[in-house]
Amino acid sequence: MNAILIKNTSRFFQETFGTTAEKTVLSPGRINIIGEHIDYNDGYVLPAAIDKIICFAFEKNNSNQSRIIAIDLNDEFEINLADPIELTDNMWTNYLRGVLKQLKLKGFKVEGFNCVFSSTIPVGSGLSSSAALECGFLFGLNELFNLNIKPVDIALMGQSAEHWVGINCGIMDQFSSVMGLENKVIKIDCRTLEYEYHNADFNDYSLILFDSNVKHTLMTSAYNERREQCEEGIAIVTNNFPEITSFRNCTEQHIIELKDVMSAAVYKRSLYVVKEINRVILACDALDKGDIETLGKLMFETHEGLSTDYEVSCAELDMIVDTLKKEEAVIGSRLMGGGFGGCTINLIKKGHEDRIKKQLSALYFETFGIELKIYDVKIGNGTSLYKNN
Repeated sequence: MNAILIKNTSRFFQETFGTTAEKTVLSPGRINIIGEHIDYNDGYVLPAAIDKIICFAFEKNNSNQSRIIAIDLNDEFEINLADPIELTDNMWTNYLRGVLKQLKLKGFKVEGFNCVFSSTIPVGSGLSSSAALECGFLFGLNELFNLNIKPVDIALMGQSAEHWVGINCGIMDQFSSVMGLENKVIKIDCRTLEYEYHNADFNDYSLILFDSNVKHTLMTSAYNERREQCEEGIAIVTNNFPEITSFRNCTEQHIIELKDVMSAAVYKRSLYVVKEINRVILACDALDKGDIETLGKLMFETHEGLSTDYEVSCAELDMIVDTLKKEEAVIGSRLMGGGFGGCTINLIKKGHEDRIKKQLSALYFETFGIELKIYDVKIGNGTSLYKNN
């Protein structure tokens, strides 16, 4: 599929500008095996880049004007890099404007360029298409203009661009999109940005995403609200236990002892975060031992926490996980991403995939009148230059 995407993107560029692109960049979406909503809580996360990508084609055009075309949206915009960069009503353009603003703020000189892009990453499914967009775009400009920006800084600048757009995301999405390696998950320390790779050999199990095909409007406001509640929670912890400066230094007992001085919501959010940070550590240990069954059990526990304590699930996601939990061939399932829609990530015993896909799709449509989308994914490399152009 990606070979076709690269070919079509390159051909579109040629037909539009009459030249061959100087640089072609592949920027992946990501999954997160475990560690949800803790990247902004000084925890550890366990993401991986996947084999669904955005393909960008770039060339310099020897002017101050830049033209950027989103092939899939049949939309484009032009921007003069000498002008102030402001937010617009056209959302997809803001992620790219945010990248250009970051370059400007940091004193990087970028001349006019032409860019087209197309994607196999489903939008709105929790696969971080926005991070792939920001980081792939910045990676391409870095290559095109020899800016010498380090990969970790590309991730950080992509995160800053998304903050500018108005999504107060943690570092996980951008980091995993840039730094991913084939058949590896990345344990990222979200406080220090130290990271280590762990083998992602799922042995007899397939990694399948079931996309609920819903996106409830609560997402952005609830995400920012959860961050505020967690900030309130750790402030209460630090006030009562001055030696503790982060949820990662907390135990469940610390939170339980403070139940009476926290609101019900802040208590539940805080308890979830402490438990989830520990689950990431246990998941890495399970992967290192090749104990995929324990990893699956931890995934189920994470979903329960996200649904009841962090309260970012929804009826559709809960139905998918509850149904799969009854299946002996499914050893792990949970919502992935911000919540309120998007995908579940699932570990399914090989040989049972087609049956489960068919049965779940029928039951899901019968229950909600919505078609279930299904993505088979493999763990792939991070943002890279395509060499064969």
